[in-house]
Amino acid sequence: MNARTLPSPLTDTRTIRVTGGHRLEGTVAVQGSKNVALHLYATAVLADGPLTLTGVPHILDTQVCAEILTSTGTTATISGDRCEVTPAAAWDPVIPDELGRRIRTTAVMAAGLLARAGRARFPLPGGDAFCHRRIDRHLAAMENAGAIVDVTDTHVDARFTGGGPAPFTTDVMTEAWGPSLGATVTAMLLAARAPGTSTILNPNSEPEVRATAALLEAGGVGIAWEGTTALHVSGTDRIAGGTFQVPPDRLEAATLALAAAITGGTVLLADVPVATFPAALVTMLADAGVELVPVDGGTLARCPAGPRAVQMATTSATCTDVQPQLTALLTQAPGASRIEERIYTARATHVEPLRSFGAAVTADGPAITVHGPSRLTAASVAGDDIRAVAALVIAALAAEGTSTIHGIYHLERGYGGLLPKFVELGAEAEVVQG
Repeated sequence: MNARTLPSPLTDTRTIRVTGGHRLEGTVAVQGSKNVALHLYATAVLADGPLTLTGVPHILDTQVCAEILTSTGTTATISGDRCEVTPAAAWDPVIPDELGRRIRTTAVMAAGLLARAGRARFPLPGGDAFCHRRIDRHLAAMENAGAIVDVTDTHVDARFTGGGPAPFTTDVMTEAWGPSLGATVTAMLLAARAPGTSTILNPNSEPEVRATAALLEAGGVGIAWEGTTALHVSGTDRIAGGTFQVPPDRLEAATLALAAAITGGTVLLADVPVATFPAALVTMLADAGVELVPVDGGTLARCPAGPRAVQMATTSATCTDVQPQLTALLTQAPGASRIEERIYTARATHVEPLRSFGAAVTADGPAITVHGPSRLTAASVAGDDIRAVAALVIAALAAEGTSTIHGIYHLERGYGGLLPKFVELGAEAEVVQG
């Protein structure tokens, strides 16, 4: 599959049809982490030997990243849940527009390419369209590493005049939204190839960053954390390949847990320890009435007393990527809930479609308010980003009647088989062609 044959949101006419009122029960497997995998694909560019990533999610974004790697010189082959990466014999340091505009980690992939090839040209990132995504911290890391960076309204061209990155110090703290996850990884990739020790101030420490650090360490790069204050990276001129396991997707696991909760069901997330979830996310879900209980190496998700209203803000630990799905659940919680988005400038594309189901939910800038419980009835709705579509499917599971949801392209960017998993657990859902 290449850029011309990849599904497009403009041409994909499939819809999702969900009939609500079915309790989700049973055991289900969880895919490898989408967000971790996307950053590991970028890291794979640095390997001097063959690298195999196992447990990769079978999603559209994986296919897009494989195409980017291959088109720029690093051959990537996807087979089942394995991604086999072969180092480049020659570089073409240009990320194609039609590929780079499909994902949000374009700048991170460009950083790996810049570190290896000495130059990278890439379009401004794409992916989910719920708000404008700034990449100023990424570009600052590139410049601090010695790159000349030219930016237009549509593209970035970065190049090293001395052949490669030099040791540097960069700060990845954003003005209002905390430490940038993507910029932390961008800086790590550049530092991994710099001949000396670089320092990343105020690094993000989410699982995506930790997994990238683990892969780099396995390849011979020195990684030293100084609490939340600094991350020191000692670069090397040769990074080994090998085999690396992508951890379970805590976001799919949380989505399944919230779907079980809104239907009054109980679901066992097989081989996903409770430790997979950041402690703050476990607390947030518990506040909303969702219990995560360790059982046989997995996690039992249930909501025995029903959902509860919450007052909360998204943080690195509580996961902005769970906010839309949680909003869907809170439509069934008695009382008023308020969620303040603190990772992005806004994240509310799911609000208006949820109102179509009958939910009493409003957005005011970065804050979302939900009054519940609301009687949800079937609707025809559309979602324009991964988690928004997931939230609409969750709402449809609890709605009376049969709903139609447009946006399966976006759902499949982040979830390899969410709908079949819902069906396996007892939902009535299908994909309708045309």
